Amino acid sequence: MMGPTVIRVGETVAPHQAFADYLDGRSAVIHRVALTIAEASSGPILVVTLADDQVVRWPLRDLRTIPDQAGKNQLVITSKDAPLGRLIVEDAETQRLLKARSPNLRQRPPVRGRGRIFAWSIAALASVGLIVFVLVPAMADQLAEYLPPDGEKALGDTTFEQIRNALSENEFNPVKICEDRAGMAALEQMQSRLEDETDLPYPLSVLVLDHEMVNAFALPGGRIVLFRGLIKAAETPDEVAAVLAHEIGHVVNRDPARGALRSAGSIGVLGLIFGDFAGGAAVLFMVERLIDATYSQSAEAAADSFAHDLLISGGIPPAALADFFERLRARYGDQDGIVAHFMAHPGLGDRIAKARAANSRMVGAIRPSLGELDWQDLRGICANDEG
Repeated sequence: MMGPTVIRVGETVAPHQAFADYLDGRSAVIHRVALTIAEASSGPILVVTLADDQVVRWPLRDLRTIPDQAGKNQLVITSKDAPLGRLIVEDAETQRLLKARSPNLRQRPPVRGRGRIFAWSIAALASVGLIVFVLVPAMADQLAEYLPPDGEKALGDTTFEQIRNALSENEFNPVKICEDRAGMAALEQMQSRLEDETDLPYPLSVLVLDHEMVNAFALPGGRIVLFRGLIKAAETPDEVAAVLAHEIGHVVNRDPARGALRSAGSIGVLGLIFGDFAGGAAVLFMVERLIDATYSQSAEAAADSFAHDLLISGGIPPAALADFFERLRARYGDQDGIVAHFMAHPGLGDRIAKARAANSRMVGAIRPSLGELDWQDLRGICANDEG
């Protein structure tokens, strides 16, 4: 076909037969080409001659290596001005000569359109943010209104079991539900007292978990969870009743269902982006969010307002909630336990002030939520399940 080509290296002239495989970047056709290094006024160039005598010229200063995915004995190069083109050189002597005369061979090929790529990246992030923080919450608020009660209850029941396992130190033994008979009777008495004063979308299911966390939260479907640590931290039954009234407010407004749908939608979008198709991280994230139960400012304010009205209707002072918050804030600081749970929106100080201000609307005699004996039974609800 073609005779020997001449490759000049410095001042040395040596006959050298140089062939390689060439891809032009426009098609999948592999061309067998001849190579020549020629001198030009602008510097040495690599002349690539195709079988049909077409010629491609690549300045040696523009050559860049591409990591070879096929074998270690090949040198795969491209040109700065033709980033999609590829030249696959297997001949060892040709590789040595190209490496010797190409000053920028080891530099990474320049990325074209950096500004455009950056703009696309920003647009993609903005789109994800719009979906996660605007569209998903809006859709969740709408869907919560149409979620069937049975479906919502099933979601709450499943999540409750996941929470029991997540909080347990032993994955085979979920956190125990406290079921002392006398304590359960006292809790049902408190629950009935508050239920009689409101119109619920579905029956309440109030349980106590045998865990030291000072916390309480509501789940989809009317399930409210109190913790042993919260009951222990309370000094009066009215303080527990005030927390329970707040969680009932979330149930009435269906905030847990909205929160669950928002979390599920957001982590679904993020799962598609980051590859969590199995959903393991999604489940853990949703469980954590439901335990923390940090709702929006309007949802928290509405639950507070509902609790104040419910307590007043039942003859229980709303100031009990303020007393509880103030004492826990002094004991634990602003970031622990139930204080962290309730402090997100609005500010805890404002919520304490509003709870105290609500007392001015109290009419008639104050009736404690539980008598002394019943209160002691509630405090011992986790002590003896056989009762």
